[in-house]
Amino acid sequence: MGDIVEMLDITKDFPGIRANDRVSVRVRKGSIHALLGENGAGKSTLMSILFGLYQPDSGRILVRGREVNISDPNVANALGIGMVHQHFKLVHNFTVTENIILGLEPRRGLVLDTAKAAARVAELSKLYGLDVDPNAKIEDISVSMQQRVEILKMLYRNAEILIFDEPTAVLTPQEIHELMAIMRRLTAEGKTILLITHKLKEIKAVADTCTVLRRGKLVGTVPVADASEAGLAQMMVGREVNFSVSKTKAQAGAVKLSIRDLCVRNAKGLLGVKHLSLDVRAGEIVGLCGIDGNGQSELIQAITGLVPVESGTILVGDRDISKLPVKARLDAGLGHIPEDRHRFGLVLDFRLDENMVFHRFQSRPFSRYGILNPVEISRYADRLISEFDVRSGEGVATPARSMSGGNQQKAIVAREIDRSPAVFVIAQPTRGLDVGAIEYIHQRIVEERDKGKAILLCSLELDEIMDVSDRIAVIYGGEIVGVVNADETEENELGLLMSGSLRKAE
Repeated sequence: MGDIVEMLDITKDFPGIRANDRVSVRVRKGSIHALLGENGAGKSTLMSILFGLYQPDSGRILVRGREVNISDPNVANALGIGMVHQHFKLVHNFTVTENIILGLEPRRGLVLDTAKAAARVAELSKLYGLDVDPNAKIEDISVSMQQRVEILKMLYRNAEILIFDEPTAVLTPQEIHELMAIMRRLTAEGKTILLITHKLKEIKAVADTCTVLRRGKLVGTVPVADASEAGLAQMMVGREVNFSVSKTKAQAGAVKLSIRDLCVRNAKGLLGVKHLSLDVRAGEIVGLCGIDGNGQSELIQAITGLVPVESGTILVGDRDISKLPVKARLDAGLGHIPEDRHRFGLVLDFRLDENMVFHRFQSRPFSRYGILNPVEISRYADRLISEFDVRSGEGVATPARSMSGGNQQKAIVAREIDRSPAVFVIAQPTRGLDVGAIEYIHQRIVEERDKGKAILLCSLELDEIMDVSDRIAVIYGGEIVGVVNADETEENELGLLMSGSLRKAE
């Protein structure tokens, strides 16, 4: 089959940065074509140009052999191009069907014909194995189901070219397998998929062709069957990448974080955490793993003060922090990398340097007598930006909102690790990061452990939990169902614990 999309010599500049530098990509009809690159490599920018969100400064786009000017997403839709964004664009108190038909509302006379639309949604859902309830409200369904609604939105508009932007960043391992099966089903039905990602394992599993970008430039396009993960990683970051985490055996000391008989209610008013007890000692990393929605978020938010505790205690050292406000917990020696970077990690409309000094702006040298010292704030932010390779167009003055998701994540990780708190609660630290950045952040987390910090690491990436942790606590239905040593377990045992099929006393 011929090329359905050709993007030729595309260049795009933003203030202070060239996001795409004469990039050319040709996509074969009916294929899954991966776009691989580090954070800020220009993958999302290139696809946003194809979807009409940005206009290229130079270059040409051909769709089905005809040159086109995609001036906005409506033009893209008319050309059969759809996009599932990394952060979904759904109205939470609308139903699945209402979200899908927004802007294309079918009418019978003057009345909305939602029954006809729901029937069409159910038909598409069945055809592509999406298994979505057309009448469910978005706020009541899981993140992976919300993603399927975004896919249905494209299919409902008869899209033939489907762009997925980091689609697995929010999914569990099981949901990732399901999504890959859906992608294969879509291409079997004649659709073409463009997959923005930096997960090498997924590219090997599902893609036919892979285009690699580095710092806005095209490195090359290769058939996936002929490429190794190590080879793709080297193309992506320009050097050899060490996939295993190098660390010595933990020298665990006294208990620094002690959770006893903790109960926490979830958003629906039910007990999301039930009589949970867990200890984390100085100089060790305890990995918390479980299928999403089993109480991890409620536990972490209860420790960090984002939700109230129903009963039980949380001790940092020998101090009960369970009733303290957030700032008092941070002052008591708690650090937190949140799972939701937009809600809890950054103020998106603030500058990067302002975000870097959140916990410290009231103390010297960042302020004196209540007056901020912008020179010291910028100097501090500059150091962190260079140390953690945070890429931003306008340096410290960049609004957090305009940075790529991965660079937002690196900024939060840099700020929190530099504080070096005694007890560290880390949730999804490498979500949205590429292999080079993951390698560096894992190394920094292990360094904090070796300084004698107590670290609770929560991640949906099983590889990350197994590679970085010393002990692994498995949570199921709001309870710890087993605690195992990381070097004495394997994926199958953890899978059984995570699904509630096995319980194991510490």
